[in-house]
Amino acid sequence: MWLDIQIFGFRALWSPYFLIFVLLLGIAYYLITGPLRSKFGDNDKPTAKQQIMFYISLLLLYLVKGAPIDLLSHIALTAHMIQMAIYLLVFPMLLIKGIPEWIWKKLMATPVVAPVLKVLTKPLISLLLFNGLFSIYHIPVVFNFAKSSPGIHTLISIVLLISAFIVWIPLLAPIKELDRLQPLLKIGYIFANSVLITPACVLIIFASEPLYATYSQGGAWLQALSLCVPQDVLQGLAPQLSGPETFISLSTVYDQQLGGIIMKIMQEITYGILLGTIIFSWFKGESNTIDPLPSSSKT
Repeated sequence: MWLDIQIFGFRALWSPYFLIFVLLLGIAYYLITGPLRSKFGDNDKPTAKQQIMFYISLLLLYLVKGAPIDLLSHIALTAHMIQMAIYLLVFPMLLIKGIPEWIWKKLMATPVVAPVLKVLTKPLISLLLFNGLFSIYHIPVVFNFAKSSPGIHTLISIVLLISAFIVWIPLLAPIKELDRLQPLLKIGYIFANSVLITPACVLIIFASEPLYATYSQGGAWLQALSLCVPQDVLQGLAPQLSGPETFISLSTVYDQQLGGIIMKIMQEITYGILLGTIIFSWFKGESNTIDPLPSSSKT
């Protein structure tokens, strides 16, 4: 018997408290970069493009961590991989580009953040940090542990997000102090990122049996659902819930394989767009350095 996820109720589906948190972030950005920016010095207002990027990033954050996809991520690995691709690849890039340069400069002027960020954003360190944590997270015992309690799940999600910001900064370089890579090295950096993330995807795609207890074992699955479904609601529904097959028709293995494929495809699309942007900016910059042809002299 298939059931509709509406049975979990409004709070589980739409995470109103998280929505309030995201709205507060948007209000804080508006105030700090708008009416209150003079209190932080003689700073420019963010461009329309920066504002659009920032607010889109907040919308995406809510969609993947507050809207129904968050609940679905505990039901199907496919939804989880869509969530992770947007949460770790798209959201950080838009947020980095949406924050004005003067805020980055003030952040880099702090005695604690600056040295840590300068070390962690060294290309080799940032590559190994993000891809290492991403791969470790998808080891079955770690993945199952991450969904064992709300506190652990939140902590691991935040650590992964921080590592995602760190891996994107060398490419997007919001300020000159962090712009260490020449265009050719940035291209190599993207290819290295693509290669290093592949083993985790391959593990999931080619596994012939379910890897994660949270999608294949009733008790672990209900524990994962409790991360976003109120306990009283979950207890009342527990007799009707046998596993993900209650809501989806895909077998656990097929769902798992599809999830791995989707993650790899979304990653390649994201990296491809970024690669194209870097190459375009590179050639545009090169063309601007070419001296114009001298005008013909009048006879």
